[in-house]
Amino acid sequence: MIHRRTFLQQLAAAGILVTVPGAIGCRSARAADRPNFVVFLADDLGYGDLASYGNPIIETPHLDRLASQGMRFTDFHSAGTVCSPSRASLLTGRNPYRSGFYYIAGSGMHLQRDEVTVATLLRDAGYDTCFVGKWHLSRFDQANSSQPTPGDHGFDHWFATAVNAFEGPENPTTFFRNGERVGEVQGWYCDVIVEEALTWLKNRPDPEKPYFLYLCSHEPHTPVEPPESFAAAYYSPRVDSLEATLQYGGVDRPEHDIRPLKRYYYGTVTQLDEAIGTLMAGLDAYDDEENTLVMFTSDNGPESPVNLLESRGEWEDPSRDRSHGTPGPWRGMKRFPYEGGHRVPGIVRWTGRVQPGSVNESLINGTDFLPTMLELAGVALPTDRALDGVSMLPAFEGQTLRRGPVYWFFPAHEDTYYLMPHMAMRDGNWTLLAWLPEKDPDQLIMDWLKTSELERFALYDLESDPGQTNDLSSSQPDRLAAMSEQMRTFWKEIQEDSPYWESWKMK
Repeated sequence: MIHRRTFLQQLAAAGILVTVPGAIGCRSARAADRPNFVVFLADDLGYGDLASYGNPIIETPHLDRLASQGMRFTDFHSAGTVCSPSRASLLTGRNPYRSGFYYIAGSGMHLQRDEVTVATLLRDAGYDTCFVGKWHLSRFDQANSSQPTPGDHGFDHWFATAVNAFEGPENPTTFFRNGERVGEVQGWYCDVIVEEALTWLKNRPDPEKPYFLYLCSHEPHTPVEPPESFAAAYYSPRVDSLEATLQYGGVDRPEHDIRPLKRYYYGTVTQLDEAIGTLMAGLDAYDDEENTLVMFTSDNGPESPVNLLESRGEWEDPSRDRSHGTPGPWRGMKRFPYEGGHRVPGIVRWTGRVQPGSVNESLINGTDFLPTMLELAGVALPTDRALDGVSMLPAFEGQTLRRGPVYWFFPAHEDTYYLMPHMAMRDGNWTLLAWLPEKDPDQLIMDWLKTSELERFALYDLESDPGQTNDLSSSQPDRLAAMSEQMRTFWKEIQEDSPYWESWKMK
């Protein structure tokens, strides 16, 4: 394995300047200029997986330090409950269903060329832009693929895998750099993308230009395979005793004993934290903290080790037995529209602008990245399409951003459409869940989505019932009526606004 100290030494040997935070780097502070933006998106990291979010086991000192330097959000959400929808919303500021991400990219579903991304808008306004890591919004790893790449969506430099490192996160083989296949890359995925990001930052032709740097890790998505030293640190009776205190969103665990595998997940999160530490050391070496906004979050809730189709015996994925992420006190996990499927960690650092060690309870969604960055960069919002996000800037200043409404959808797929609610809506502490009617077995999913009306609802008060176990729809008829009408109106708007994928012929 490569420890952080060794990795920093390798960066230095490669000519990448990394010094201790606060030291004089290779550029001067530009506090009066438009800010730089650094966004780090973890993959399948749960709300309760960081020490700063209450995890009693996993050590995450670098992310905890980041939170102490900035603001930690307690009501921060991905815009989707699986990866592609969340990623589309972060870049477009739109609910993922608007851009056609009813499920993960594939079968023709992709981020279309006419979608406008924050990267394109910032690039056109004079920013340098770089993407590294998991893309999962189109396929550029297939011969003669006509789908747009990160470069087509505004990134000057990109170093990406189309999907996860399913061959394993060590020495990944599926990276492309600016359209050209790279081949095997030495190191673990999270370290590889950090090294690429810092190399790009060092070698920019004009270091005085502001930049947008977007990193997306594989970790802690399956396969969960950290260096053994990280996993070994969690092999102890203490860990065994504390593991029993963790919650898993009310989702059943497998009948077979997966507890001996938990150390791999815990070790992977700590490994990811080490990579964050390396990234922050590299960024801070430029002595530009006051002009660099850093944002860290996850693309959805934690993976469940339980096969949701186990009762039908249709799908097995033993690698998920290593999935020990926790959504904290919230119900549901990845894929579920319940809170645990989309409430995730959210940490922001902007030295001199965001109060160190502060906590904010504003309802933040993944659609809010685009309007936030555009406002701070002085770039106008697109006016030719519906946007669902709002700027986070008031929250950065300690104010309450919004109370709602915000909406999430389930991942529409033939294997999951009947297993959970189909839509969720938050308004303050209240959350409404809704179901579409049962799909005819011969009906295409696209036709079902485009024609079905919401027909059943459940209402929960998250302040008193974070586990969403007590349906209050019968005791709150007025609230139910008002919220369900709002939800129906938004669903109708989405049906009319979203594309119909002719290539998605799934039943």
